[in-house]
Amino acid sequence: MSKYCNNLSSELIQSVADLKDQEVLELVQQRLLKGDDPINIVEDCRQGMIVVGQRYEQQEYFLSGLILAGEILREVIEIVQPLTEKKFFGKSRGLILLGTVEGDIHDAGKDLLKIVLKVNGFNVHDLGVDVPPGEFVAKAKELKPIVIGLSCLIIGAYKAMKTTIAMLRSDPETASIPIIIGGQVNSDVCNYVSADHWSTDAVDGMNWCINWVQKVPTLSSASV
Repeated sequence: MSKYCNNLSSELIQSVADLKDQEVLELVQQRLLKGDDPINIVEDCRQGMIVVGQRYEQQEYFLSGLILAGEILREVIEIVQPLTEKKFFGKSRGLILLGTVEGDIHDAGKDLLKIVLKVNGFNVHDLGVDVPPGEFVAKAKELKPIVIGLSCLIIGAYKAMKTTIAMLRSDPETASIPIIIGGQVNSDVCNYVSADHWSTDAVDGMNWCINWVQKVPTLSSASV
């Protein structure tokens, strides 16, 4: 990547962090014209959203800031997603259920994962943000996904993530579905909430989902 593109990357991260919506959209368009990978663009937006989450935790931003950040990200996704989608020939790898847990309205990482999952042949059902634990359970029972992905960028929402996973584990119909978490997480958070895997990188998360399907023959043969 050129020095110019590196500068645009830093500017985009900073503009998202500062909630400068018009600047964000202009930078996205500039990078697309330069031929930058749309997934890299969304990843930079995710980095900016991490800063937004940190500023919220430090009470520099309030709920209105989180809402604005979410709107900015949605506008970016609307621009770049059509450029990343392509037809996947052959059978689907299976359905994955995604959502941001209750108490958190960040969706940058979740939406980036959704994009790379779709590009690589998965069907994705996105529950959106601020999803109550019961909604995850109900939808998982209805759709029977091969993997459930939970996103969380606010430390205060870890408890909701833990509750969601506990409810999924306690229901016989959803207890065996593997769960991956993403966002502002690490191995300690993964252990705390009792998830099967954690990732802060969309491609790593996608690869884990592919490996899981390949390890379970019944899932591979049942994919439609």
